[in-house]
Amino acid sequence: MSNHAVLHVKGRVLVGPDDVRDELWVVGGRIAYDRPAGARDVRTVQGWALPGLVDAHCHVGLGPDGPVPKDTAEKQALTDRDAGTLLIRDAGSPSDTRWIDDRDDLPKIIRAGRHIARTRRYIRDFAHEIEPDELVAYVAQEARRGDGWVKLVGDWIDRDLGDLAACWPREAVEAAIAEAHRLGARVTAHCFAEDSLRDLVESGIDCIEHATGLTEDLIPLFASRGVAIVPTLVNIATFPQLAEGGESKFPHWSAHMRRLHERRYDTVRNAYDAGIPVYVGTDAGGSLAHGLAAAEVAELVTAGIPPLEALSATTWGARAWLGRPGLEEGAPADVVVYDGDPRADVRALAAPRRVVLNGRVVG
Repeated sequence: MSNHAVLHVKGRVLVGPDDVRDELWVVGGRIAYDRPAGARDVRTVQGWALPGLVDAHCHVGLGPDGPVPKDTAEKQALTDRDAGTLLIRDAGSPSDTRWIDDRDDLPKIIRAGRHIARTRRYIRDFAHEIEPDELVAYVAQEARRGDGWVKLVGDWIDRDLGDLAACWPREAVEAAIAEAHRLGARVTAHCFAEDSLRDLVESGIDCIEHATGLTEDLIPLFASRGVAIVPTLVNIATFPQLAEGGESKFPHWSAHMRRLHERRYDTVRNAYDAGIPVYVGTDAGGSLAHGLAAAEVAELVTAGIPPLEALSATTWGARAWLGRPGLEEGAPADVVVYDGDPRADVRALAAPRRVVLNGRVVG
């Protein structure tokens, strides 16, 4: 396309769950719904169009051993882009990925700074590892470094107990979350188990990652506070493998991880049924591959979330939650086009026909 070319997306444009149009135009990298006057150099793409997908738990710049080189981070971002993920909430990374903001061919990233964990209570080289009396200061630091989010590690294996256990005392998280909110940042936390959740939610946390420990007695608390969850079911699928690896050394932890895995779909469905906001996240980075947002949407449907709501969790609803536009008039043209109707079968998301980022066809 030349600098003066106009992109015409024709077919069915899913602007929102109840707003379906026949076409959109891309002029100067932005969305328009009226044919631009004098348009001559027009490229037409046909199919079912959605806003660029959202992965609300993704780690660009992170690998199995911690931070990765720039070229590896670039490959991670390109893998997500080519799979249709055009907006990422990077839920913790030790790498500086600000350079991505200068690349109009890479997904947009909302950063949460670096993970904040308790000393020796998380994956080595991933997080700031600190003690409770330092938590407020580190939350303030990462709130200033991030893009409106801070990421805590709420629980992890306690080697003395041989099982998952909460990382922070109640008074520490209360003060830390209050400080983040004072600075205009929202707070989320990695939580596998049950016993960290009440203190975090009652302290004002905004989101919980994984949330496998969400039990019937906690669901009303989450719902009444409007605390979102990002289940990362494609990651929870690895729990049996993790449990097997730790069986000989930490049998209680292994058994706990298996129980959390066995009830994962019930946990997500019960949360959704109670009105808890649920969003798509894959936990890509670390040890998990990038480009799995479509697989996570399919997992949400398997858990019992209606297909249209599962689509919203990675498109309209997720973008609104993160404060970013979808396919509104004048918004940056971040569009993914598919051959089939993803409302009829969410598996269509796994095979984008065209990916348009900032108005350019990039895939």
